[in-house]
Amino acid sequence: MSGTRNILSGLRVLAGAVALIAMALGNPAQAAGVRVGFIDIQASVASTKEFKRVFIQFRANFQKEKKLINAREDKIKKLLEDINKQGTILKGAEKRRKEEKFLKEKKSFERYVQDKNEEFQRKEKEITDSILRKMLEVLKKIGKERKYTMILEKKAVFYSDTAADLTKIATKAYDRIHK
Repeated sequence: MSGTRNILSGLRVLAGAVALIAMALGNPAQAAGVRVGFIDIQASVASTKEFKRVFIQFRANFQKEKKLINAREDKIKKLLEDINKQGTILKGAEKRRKEEKFLKEKKSFERYVQDKNEEFQRKEKEITDSILRKMLEVLKKIGKERKYTMILEKKAVFYSDTAADLTKIATKAYDRIHK
């Protein structure tokens, strides 16, 4: 969820700035009509049925790939063990050939693991971003329907009344809209 953290960090900064501007520009007479809601966007997104369903598949793919990586790593370790065991027996050219094979396999393995890590990070970010974009649309709808002046990220606020917490409401609305 590292992609989510970056987006959420940006949202927090924006939410804080909006709140400060609203306080600075507003006067007490206008503040009476202001209605502010709060949401833990990360918890709300992670609680949606879609996120849970998609992440079950994502996790299964990740575990399957992890098994393949472990098997490949074991193969490379075996190559190294063979070189170490046969080190005194092997002649110069044969030893160099085995060492080169080991180094080639090791380098290929390291690239593969790096590529897979990047692929899984990118996929996780795509999943989270997609659901987050849809959640933001749900929040706009909730804001309009319930006549909120603004909805802010809860983590950017030091205190809020729990009655203004829209986290569970947003999750339920998301699940109704995006079945």
